Amino acid sequence: MGRDVRRLSDDETEQLRAQPLTYTPVGEDLTGPPPGYGWLEKSRVLRRRDLDGAARDLFAWQVQARSGLQVAASEVPLREDTVVVLRLGPGPLSLRIPCRVVRVVDEPGEAGFVYGTLPGHPEQGEESFWLRQGDDGAITLTITAFSRPGTLLTRLGGPAATAFQSFMTTRYLGALDR
Repeated sequence: MGRDVRRLSDDETEQLRAQPLTYTPVGEDLTGPPPGYGWLEKSRVLRRRDLDGAARDLFAWQVQARSGLQVAASEVPLREDTVVVLRLGPGPLSLRIPCRVVRVVDEPGEAGFVYGTLPGHPEQGEESFWLRQGDDGAITLTITAFSRPGTLLTRLGGPAATAFQSFMTTRYLGALDR
């Protein structure tokens, strides 16, 4: 069962697409952080065995929605250049987390996407969500991110901000089995 994802208005979409990403390099396959960035990588083998269904959920923002974030996106399912505003917390006190999808892969045995941060995001960097199905049918979700503080709040938060990112990544890893 999916969680609701709100559609961004045309004005919100246009405004977000006009904003530059807040980092470089964009959309590259990295095996570690670019200079000046932290690195996070976690994986989990899912209980489910239906890659097509898992990819459908992934591309419908269910990893984020089922992890407790409010999601407003320009498109569902996502595609390259989709913009999204994730929110954490209640109403007007919520933390605004804007991103743009910079890469999408949907091939036999593999599906995933990468999004990057836009101005106003608490971090600067990129996060990827990859599903891979092994020969035995097992599906592994791998999440990688490179980031550095993007706001005064995250700079002041230091280790607490890094710990929260790790906490959310762990929640993301369990979302496709919910």
